[in-house]
Amino acid sequence: MRLFYSSEYAGAAHAFETTRKATWILESMQRHPIEGVVLQIPDRLAAADLLEVHDLAYVEAVRTGEPRRLAESQRFPWDPGLWPMVLASNGGILAAALAALADGVAGSLSSGLHHARRHRGHGYCTFNGLVLAAKAALRAGASSVLILDLDAHCGGGTAKMIADDPRIAQIDVSVCRFDPYEPGGRCQSAMISDAAAYLPAIERLLAEAPDFDLCLYNAGMDPHEHSDGGLRGITRSVLEERERLVFSWCRDRRIPVAFALAGGYLSKRLDQEGLVALHRLTIAEAARTRTI
Repeated sequence: MRLFYSSEYAGAAHAFETTRKATWILESMQRHPIEGVVLQIPDRLAAADLLEVHDLAYVEAVRTGEPRRLAESQRFPWDPGLWPMVLASNGGILAAALAALADGVAGSLSSGLHHARRHRGHGYCTFNGLVLAAKAALRAGASSVLILDLDAHCGGGTAKMIADDPRIAQIDVSVCRFDPYEPGGRCQSAMISDAAAYLPAIERLLAEAPDFDLCLYNAGMDPHEHSDGGLRGITRSVLEERERLVFSWCRDRRIPVAFALAGGYLSKRLDQEGLVALHRLTIAEAARTRTI
């Protein structure tokens, strides 16, 4: 399985989980490799690639830092390292999508994607690599793409950006009401307040879904009860079962799948090692999966 990563994923000066955990996970995998994983450096996106889904004025603000309010609309300080970081990390999920179409499964250590809007960033997300990757997969020959978003927070940015494209659908199971949207049509969602309902909701929405040519999986670990934004009762074992459920669904339906890391945050009860271990669940389960 190809797993995309570049040191530029951690290129911004602002240090917090979204801008650093890809490197933490890489270091963990260097110490304790996961069988079947082949690391690959993705190509950076070009500014022109972003314009398929983002406004020119916003793209230029992120590139130059001006106007500063727009450049920092994702909620962390702008610095010159931000631009190459987001080109690389968004390029990684795009590369993973195309690799999954060829190989059946792939991933990228990217995060900070699903809240971004066309005209601005939001919720630590600068550009929406999920929508960029879906559009790239459609250009490559896919006729339909599912964005499966299991981050703790709602994928409202993604929902807005795919509203006019019937070829892209969204399933979103959240435990926190940040960035909500109105479900319906091609976007199906569930807001979970009881951990016992979490896995059944995912299983139900997947069972009701039609087949797709590609699944883009936003594999958030922030539903974990000790992550900021998580839900009490969603434990490591629940998330491990979630990963088995998702990748088994893709395998059984022979749907290629590409994943990104999405959320997962440190707290007094979840340290760096524990957070990395949660994200490794996704990588390990993906590496065991063959969908085509």
